[in-house]
Amino acid sequence: DRLWEEIFRTVHITGKKRAASAWEEHIAFLGRAAAFMNEHAFVRLEYKNERGTDLSIELPEGHIWMGGAEKSAAGTVFAANLPTEEVYTLPKRDGVNGTVVASKPLHYNGNLINGFTLRFHEGKVVEYKAEEGEEHLKELLHTDEGASFLGEVALVPHDSPISQSGILFYNTLFDENASCHLAFGKAYPTCIENGEDMTEDELRKNGVNHSIVHEDFMIGTADLMVVGRTPSGEVVTIMENGNFTF
Repeated sequence: DRLWEEIFRTVHITGKKRAASAWEEHIAFLGRAAAFMNEHAFVRLEYKNERGTDLSIELPEGHIWMGGAEKSAAGTVFAANLPTEEVYTLPKRDGVNGTVVASKPLHYNGNLINGFTLRFHEGKVVEYKAEEGEEHLKELLHTDEGASFLGEVALVPHDSPISQSGILFYNTLFDENASCHLAFGKAYPTCIENGEDMTEDELRKNGVNHSIVHEDFMIGTADLMVVGRTPSGEVVTIMENGNFTF
């Protein structure tokens, strides 16, 4: 019963508001967030918090932020994931530098990887450590060449229902929506202009990572600061104290 209560809360079907109305508002909010990110066309995001995260992520030219609802080929608007709290895009394959500290455990192939820190140089994980499950983190990072690079960057408000629950669901669809997260491995070609029509070589030339894995891990915290740099050099605060500023 407790699990169902938490699931209902995470998918916005509790309270006095009609579920359909709640979802219309939620999808509209995620749409505004994606539009804000796309309008600014940031070339780089910078993350900092007290845990030790100090990370710079370059974004490739033509990247696209997505989130909330999509349109089918027939023009039907639908939400592919329930729950969903993220807006996401792909990073530039060789444009990630600095240190990131995971904020929640990663459940990978039935094993927990906990308390882990990663250092990136030119996109690649060059150092890593974990308080628990380091051997499984090593296995993940060595799956193939692209597994030690990032394929996704996602922004999630710290006050999302899943974050507020404090529960680890041991299910990526739920757990990734608890906080801002990144993903090892494959990037989604839909997150770059004309990406669906590009060959693997063309995607690579445009900074898109490829791998057989795609594993999300959480980095968001209550004190996370995220700023973006525009092509003109303007610095825009995107998230403060873990939540969007707009």
